[in-house]
Amino acid sequence: MTDLRDHEDVLRSGLRKLEPHTRFAEVMSETNSGESVEADSKSNTATRPARMSGAAFRAWAGDRWVEGATSSFGAPAVKRAVDGLLDLLRASTAPGPPPGVSATTVGTHVESPARPMEDLDTEQILQRVAEIKGWASGVPRIKISRAGVRWNVNERQYLNTAGANCFQRVPRTHFVVVAVAGENGKTQVDADIAGAIGGQEVLDGVTEENVRAMAQSAVALLDAKAAPTGRMDVILDPGVAATFAHESFGHGTEGDQFVRKRSYLEPLLGQTVGPDFLTLVDDGSIAGAWGSVFFDDEGHPGARTVLIDHGRFVSGLYDRESAAAYNAQPTGNTRRASFLDRAFVRMTNTIVEPGDRSFEELVHEVKHGVVLERWTSGMEDPAGGQMQIKVGRGHRIENGQLTDLVGPMALSGRVLEFLRDVRGIGSRKDFEMTPGFCGKGHGDYLPVGDGGSYVLSQAVVGPT
Repeated sequence: MTDLRDHEDVLRSGLRKLEPHTRFAEVMSETNSGESVEADSKSNTATRPARMSGAAFRAWAGDRWVEGATSSFGAPAVKRAVDGLLDLLRASTAPGPPPGVSATTVGTHVESPARPMEDLDTEQILQRVAEIKGWASGVPRIKISRAGVRWNVNERQYLNTAGANCFQRVPRTHFVVVAVAGENGKTQVDADIAGAIGGQEVLDGVTEENVRAMAQSAVALLDAKAAPTGRMDVILDPGVAATFAHESFGHGTEGDQFVRKRSYLEPLLGQTVGPDFLTLVDDGSIAGAWGSVFFDDEGHPGARTVLIDHGRFVSGLYDRESAAAYNAQPTGNTRRASFLDRAFVRMTNTIVEPGDRSFEELVHEVKHGVVLERWTSGMEDPAGGQMQIKVGRGHRIENGQLTDLVGPMALSGRVLEFLRDVRGIGSRKDFEMTPGFCGKGHGDYLPVGDGGSYVLSQAVVGPT
């Protein structure tokens, strides 16, 4: 069986050709394979895209980066990509060194699940997905159900002229099941999602009991009351807290936003932004987590970066260029969506660290408010610091007691006010990680994980 490292010699030859003309050059090569299988009320479908492979070369032209890519590892194709960069390098007269620290990491990490998804043929996956869909559709008042599995195996190798050589093989498996309940012209929806680095074991937690409970939750929403409105105490469930960590806070910590002066958080580095029991991190080193990376696409190891440390905003997420601008070190967060996409500062697994409060204690503290459950989407606003998170359901809280089930609603307000008003965080027992996909702007999607426990604060609640 071949792997990406079989092409190392031809890629190194490209770097050697660039080296006399630049003070630094690098190449990130990649292969990606996988399959997507879906079953819905009308049909079962399977898609196995063509195996994607190629490499992105980048070199320092004295005052800027120049890049070139190839979708073939053949020597003629690599030569064409390198020659294109040489033309750009020869046209530059700027003598400056590249910004920041050049990685020198040498390492290999190969994830080998005991039960790889590749061992299943398409028909076996279709049968599994159709069975799961059937569990949801078998619940009375469920009108539409859909289930899907996607898996891929991604290999990446990073080489540079400073001596770095990093190889990683990462298999990821993702699952979703959706149930739509309907009656008298009214519909409600609920869903379950799972995703992690690994193989068939990721699907083991998808049980008939859990799927039917999710579908019954959608049915219950048909009779739910309207959500409350106005500013009030709110408790975010673990998934909603995780969405807040990523969408509302995390995007404002990306170092390229700092450099562009497009982050509301950048002027607050070193300042207190929340209570002393609040810690928020980005951690690309968590074993098996959906958003983890073993090496980033500048050759730096995936790492745990503390962003808020006991209430104080202490760090952003940095690539080599933004780290140099802020007298910091790269944090292992430079990621390309593929070899055809640019390298940006990107989150990995962004987490509100658990506290020491039980859910019951948090509810008991609220006189009038709502628990927000089942996140559906979140809005990023790294420049303005506004937040909006939409959820599928919740429960009213009256005098310290959970009461009525309520339907979809949205959480809004200013991130810094929400952080300032945090009064309690749930314990490790209630901590959850959720898988997602994040784009930089409107594209460049890649896998990210979010995590959290229950969070009690204040915000504005309104209709979706």
